[in-house]
Amino acid sequence: MIIQPRTRGFICLTSHPEGCAENVKKQIEYVKSKGQINNGPKKVLVIGASTGFGLASRISAAFGSDAATIGVFFEKPGTAGRPGTAGWYNTAAFETEATKAGLYAKSINGDAFSDEIKKQTIELIKQDLGQVDLVVYSLASPRRTHPKTGVAYASVLKPIGEHFTNKTVDFHTGVVTNISIDPVKEQSDIDNTIAVMGGEDWKFWIEDLKAAGVLADGVKTVAYSYIGPELTYPIYRNGTIGMAKNDLEATVATINDLLKDKNGVSYVSVNKALVTQSSSAIPVVPLYISLLYKVMKEKGIHEGCIEQMQRLFAERLYATDAQLDSEGRIRVDDLEMREDVQAEVAKLWAEVTTENIESISDLAGYRKDFFNLFGFEFEGIDYNQESDELTQVESIK
Repeated sequence: MIIQPRTRGFICLTSHPEGCAENVKKQIEYVKSKGQINNGPKKVLVIGASTGFGLASRISAAFGSDAATIGVFFEKPGTAGRPGTAGWYNTAAFETEATKAGLYAKSINGDAFSDEIKKQTIELIKQDLGQVDLVVYSLASPRRTHPKTGVAYASVLKPIGEHFTNKTVDFHTGVVTNISIDPVKEQSDIDNTIAVMGGEDWKFWIEDLKAAGVLADGVKTVAYSYIGPELTYPIYRNGTIGMAKNDLEATVATINDLLKDKNGVSYVSVNKALVTQSSSAIPVVPLYISLLYKVMKEKGIHEGCIEQMQRLFAERLYATDAQLDSEGRIRVDDLEMREDVQAEVAKLWAEVTTENIESISDLAGYRKDFFNLFGFEFEGIDYNQESDELTQVESIK
């Protein structure tokens, strides 16, 4: 089958096996170029391991520290005439490269919120690794079925208290418009978003892993968050998603108590704004990222997912000093939030229009990163050739 990108809004409906493999190889090459991480992890569980920060974390652990890795995610393989999801092909490529390098890599495909997948994961750890010394929590899902009650929750993306209006861009067409979003009307919308994206499931994972005896002494665990600039606060940090992120960050204290007798520690890492499947869905954010990329690339300080995660592992998680902020968080958004960077982005924000966006932003870079997520727009790949949409991953359970 010849696979071309097909989009609907901020979603790409197709993905390319060979392109996804190229994406993974480039990330592996970057991590290897940075050398080994001192005292890095050796047995790693990544929950949400198939795309974005989770995939980059798995690559950083495996190829920066020779770690054995188990990945958990929910993806779909290809069928005759229909390609699989990007995360499936990413995992196929990762496991191929890991095997070539002599590294252990197995994966579990299913609902990571469920008790069943937690049990399968624990059994695999017991069988193959014994214990893990790092647990990365990087789930990004719009809905969750609670494993104890069976109640299904759906998150919402809304401001709280006040109507929100600001600029946004259709990154496919480059048209800049104003978008208006009504605030939440029900407390349940906030509660449901916290139930999906807050810290409860992270805590459940650590509780179950500890009870099963599969956490090593000195274990570390990290989850990912975002703060961003004031212009995105109404729709993000001060909105429903921000309330969920507050809950996630507050869970650190609870998990630290759980890990105290294991000499373990938990962290939340606040990461940079990047093009991911999740961020593309948030109004205002694609425009902000396009301007941010322009400024950071000109200053020579731009990072993608793999650069962020490699730096997190090498210079924070496994450094002698994790460099926490006043709220106890790791900050690898430090370059994004530099005063000079934010001042220039704010200036461009005031100026940007449909007519000048291509010249004063890096919208072209945003588009390329978006399509790269799904394996498209990589040099050296002929997208008019037949592709193998049935790529399988033997070790996925």
